[in-house]
Amino acid sequence: MAKENTEAGPVVIPAIEIAEMGLALVGDSPLICHAWSDKAKKQMLDKQMKKAKQGKEAKNPEADYKASLYPRPEGGYGFPSVAFKAAAVGACRFVDGLRMTEVRGAFHVLGELIPIEGEPTMREDMVRVGMGTADIRYRGEFRDWKAYLSIRFNQRAISPEQIVNLFNVAGFGVGVGEWRPEKDGSYGMFHVAVS
Repeated sequence: MAKENTEAGPVVIPAIEIAEMGLALVGDSPLICHAWSDKAKKQMLDKQMKKAKQGKEAKNPEADYKASLYPRPEGGYGFPSVAFKAAAVGACRFVDGLRMTEVRGAFHVLGELIPIEGEPTMREDMVRVGMGTADIRYRGEFRDWKAYLSIRFNQRAISPEQIVNLFNVAGFGVGVGEWRPEKDGSYGMFHVAVS
């Protein structure tokens, strides 16, 4: 029986052509924030650990409003970068030739919290929770807002023009934050600023 040649040549790894670009987004409708408060996280953990419930605390609108925002360590407020990426990936449903599974790995929005330019105000909303029970929620809202994204992408997988198009489509059809178009609302809409 003849012996096969099992020696392989050197392994050649094709270079990934990584590039970076900036993208300025301008809000077309108010951005409603809803960060998980420490209080809400503790209540969920207590429930999962089967701890006894305490009586309901009195509602504190100002504290609820402040807890809904995403403060940045450097000052000011931000919004999770993953929300902007998810919006762009979700926009693939409206763009021919781009699949969500491929686009998800083709680019990344850098940073954890994207700085939001604008001043938040408190909003009061009637909501339905649990078994249809009505409740009042106090959340932060940026009526006029802008955000600047730093994006790292693989040029072999996606072009800058495709990224800009995805974010523009995302701003109209998907949005970010509470009551966005993707969730039957009209808040958190934006467009890409053209310089």
